[in-house]
Amino acid sequence: MLKTTLEQWRMFRAVVENHGFYQAGNAINKSQSTIHYAVQKLEKSLDVKLIEVVGRKTRLTNAGELLLRQASHVLDEAHKLEAIGQSLTQDSERQLKIAVDEVFPQKVLYNILQDLSAQFPLLRIELMETVLTGSLELLESGQVDICISSTSPNYGFSEQLCMIEFIAVAHKDHVLHQSGQPLTFETLKDHHQIVVRDSGEHADYNDGWLGSEQRWTVSHMRTSIDMISNGFGFAWLPMTEISEQLTQGLLKPLRLGQSASRLAQLYLLLNEATILGPAGRSFISAVRYHSKQLAQQNGRQLFIPGTEREEKLVQQHKAVELLEEAEIMALV
Repeated sequence: MLKTTLEQWRMFRAVVENHGFYQAGNAINKSQSTIHYAVQKLEKSLDVKLIEVVGRKTRLTNAGELLLRQASHVLDEAHKLEAIGQSLTQDSERQLKIAVDEVFPQKVLYNILQDLSAQFPLLRIELMETVLTGSLELLESGQVDICISSTSPNYGFSEQLCMIEFIAVAHKDHVLHQSGQPLTFETLKDHHQIVVRDSGEHADYNDGWLGSEQRWTVSHMRTSIDMISNGFGFAWLPMTEISEQLTQGLLKPLRLGQSASRLAQLYLLLNEATILGPAGRSFISAVRYHSKQLAQQNGRQLFIPGTEREEKLVQQHKAVELLEEAEIMALV
């Protein structure tokens, strides 16, 4: 028979993490006397001193430090065990298939999936990374339950999720930066443009300006970013994925005026034939929450809610059209 309980170890850890018995009581909603008694009983059962009180401060003994590490591991495993039990009683789905357009911020996606896995430990997650129409195709064919897509059908469940800002960039030493003068699309035609191929099998959807005579087409956004970072050409890339390279000065925006940036709408799409369980609903809630949080960050908005700034999107498309028309007229 065990001499100690998980609850006693939980209260012991609370004292350490909150730097005192009184603070621990407030943190875990227990009275100070209850926590004192639990720690004293631990020490008596093990015949070892765990905590010393020096003045008004509590301090771990050497034995306390060792046992705290072991206790923390046991407590964490107990939480996982409870989560597994709860997922079984909730009749949670065993697998969740998700398609996500590569322009959706990777760090945000990874955090969402990590939290989802912690909440549903038995859940198998199948993630398919796509470009342009790829996510929509997978959803329509029933291969995924949920998708985040840059294209949306005219039927089914489709929710405007957010907008991603793309800017035209090249390596800091690229020849396009050397003149220091404003650039035109005609100038860009003589340089390598790196574009990402539509991953859809039955569509060839193009987005943005594709006028370069020396266009290189790749399959993944990460490949495009690596190529531009190594000086192989220019591209319109999502701000969320190149913020570090811009801060370091490795990449520099091209002098294209209003045409240097554009906005891409992302949609949250669901397969209406699929009945989502707790994990699927939790994923959707997390995507919505993180989208809103990122939109509220201070400074330049790299992640824009779908319900805002549509007017800017329209204005930028018009600016591109006018600039292209002006350049065509100049060549006539």
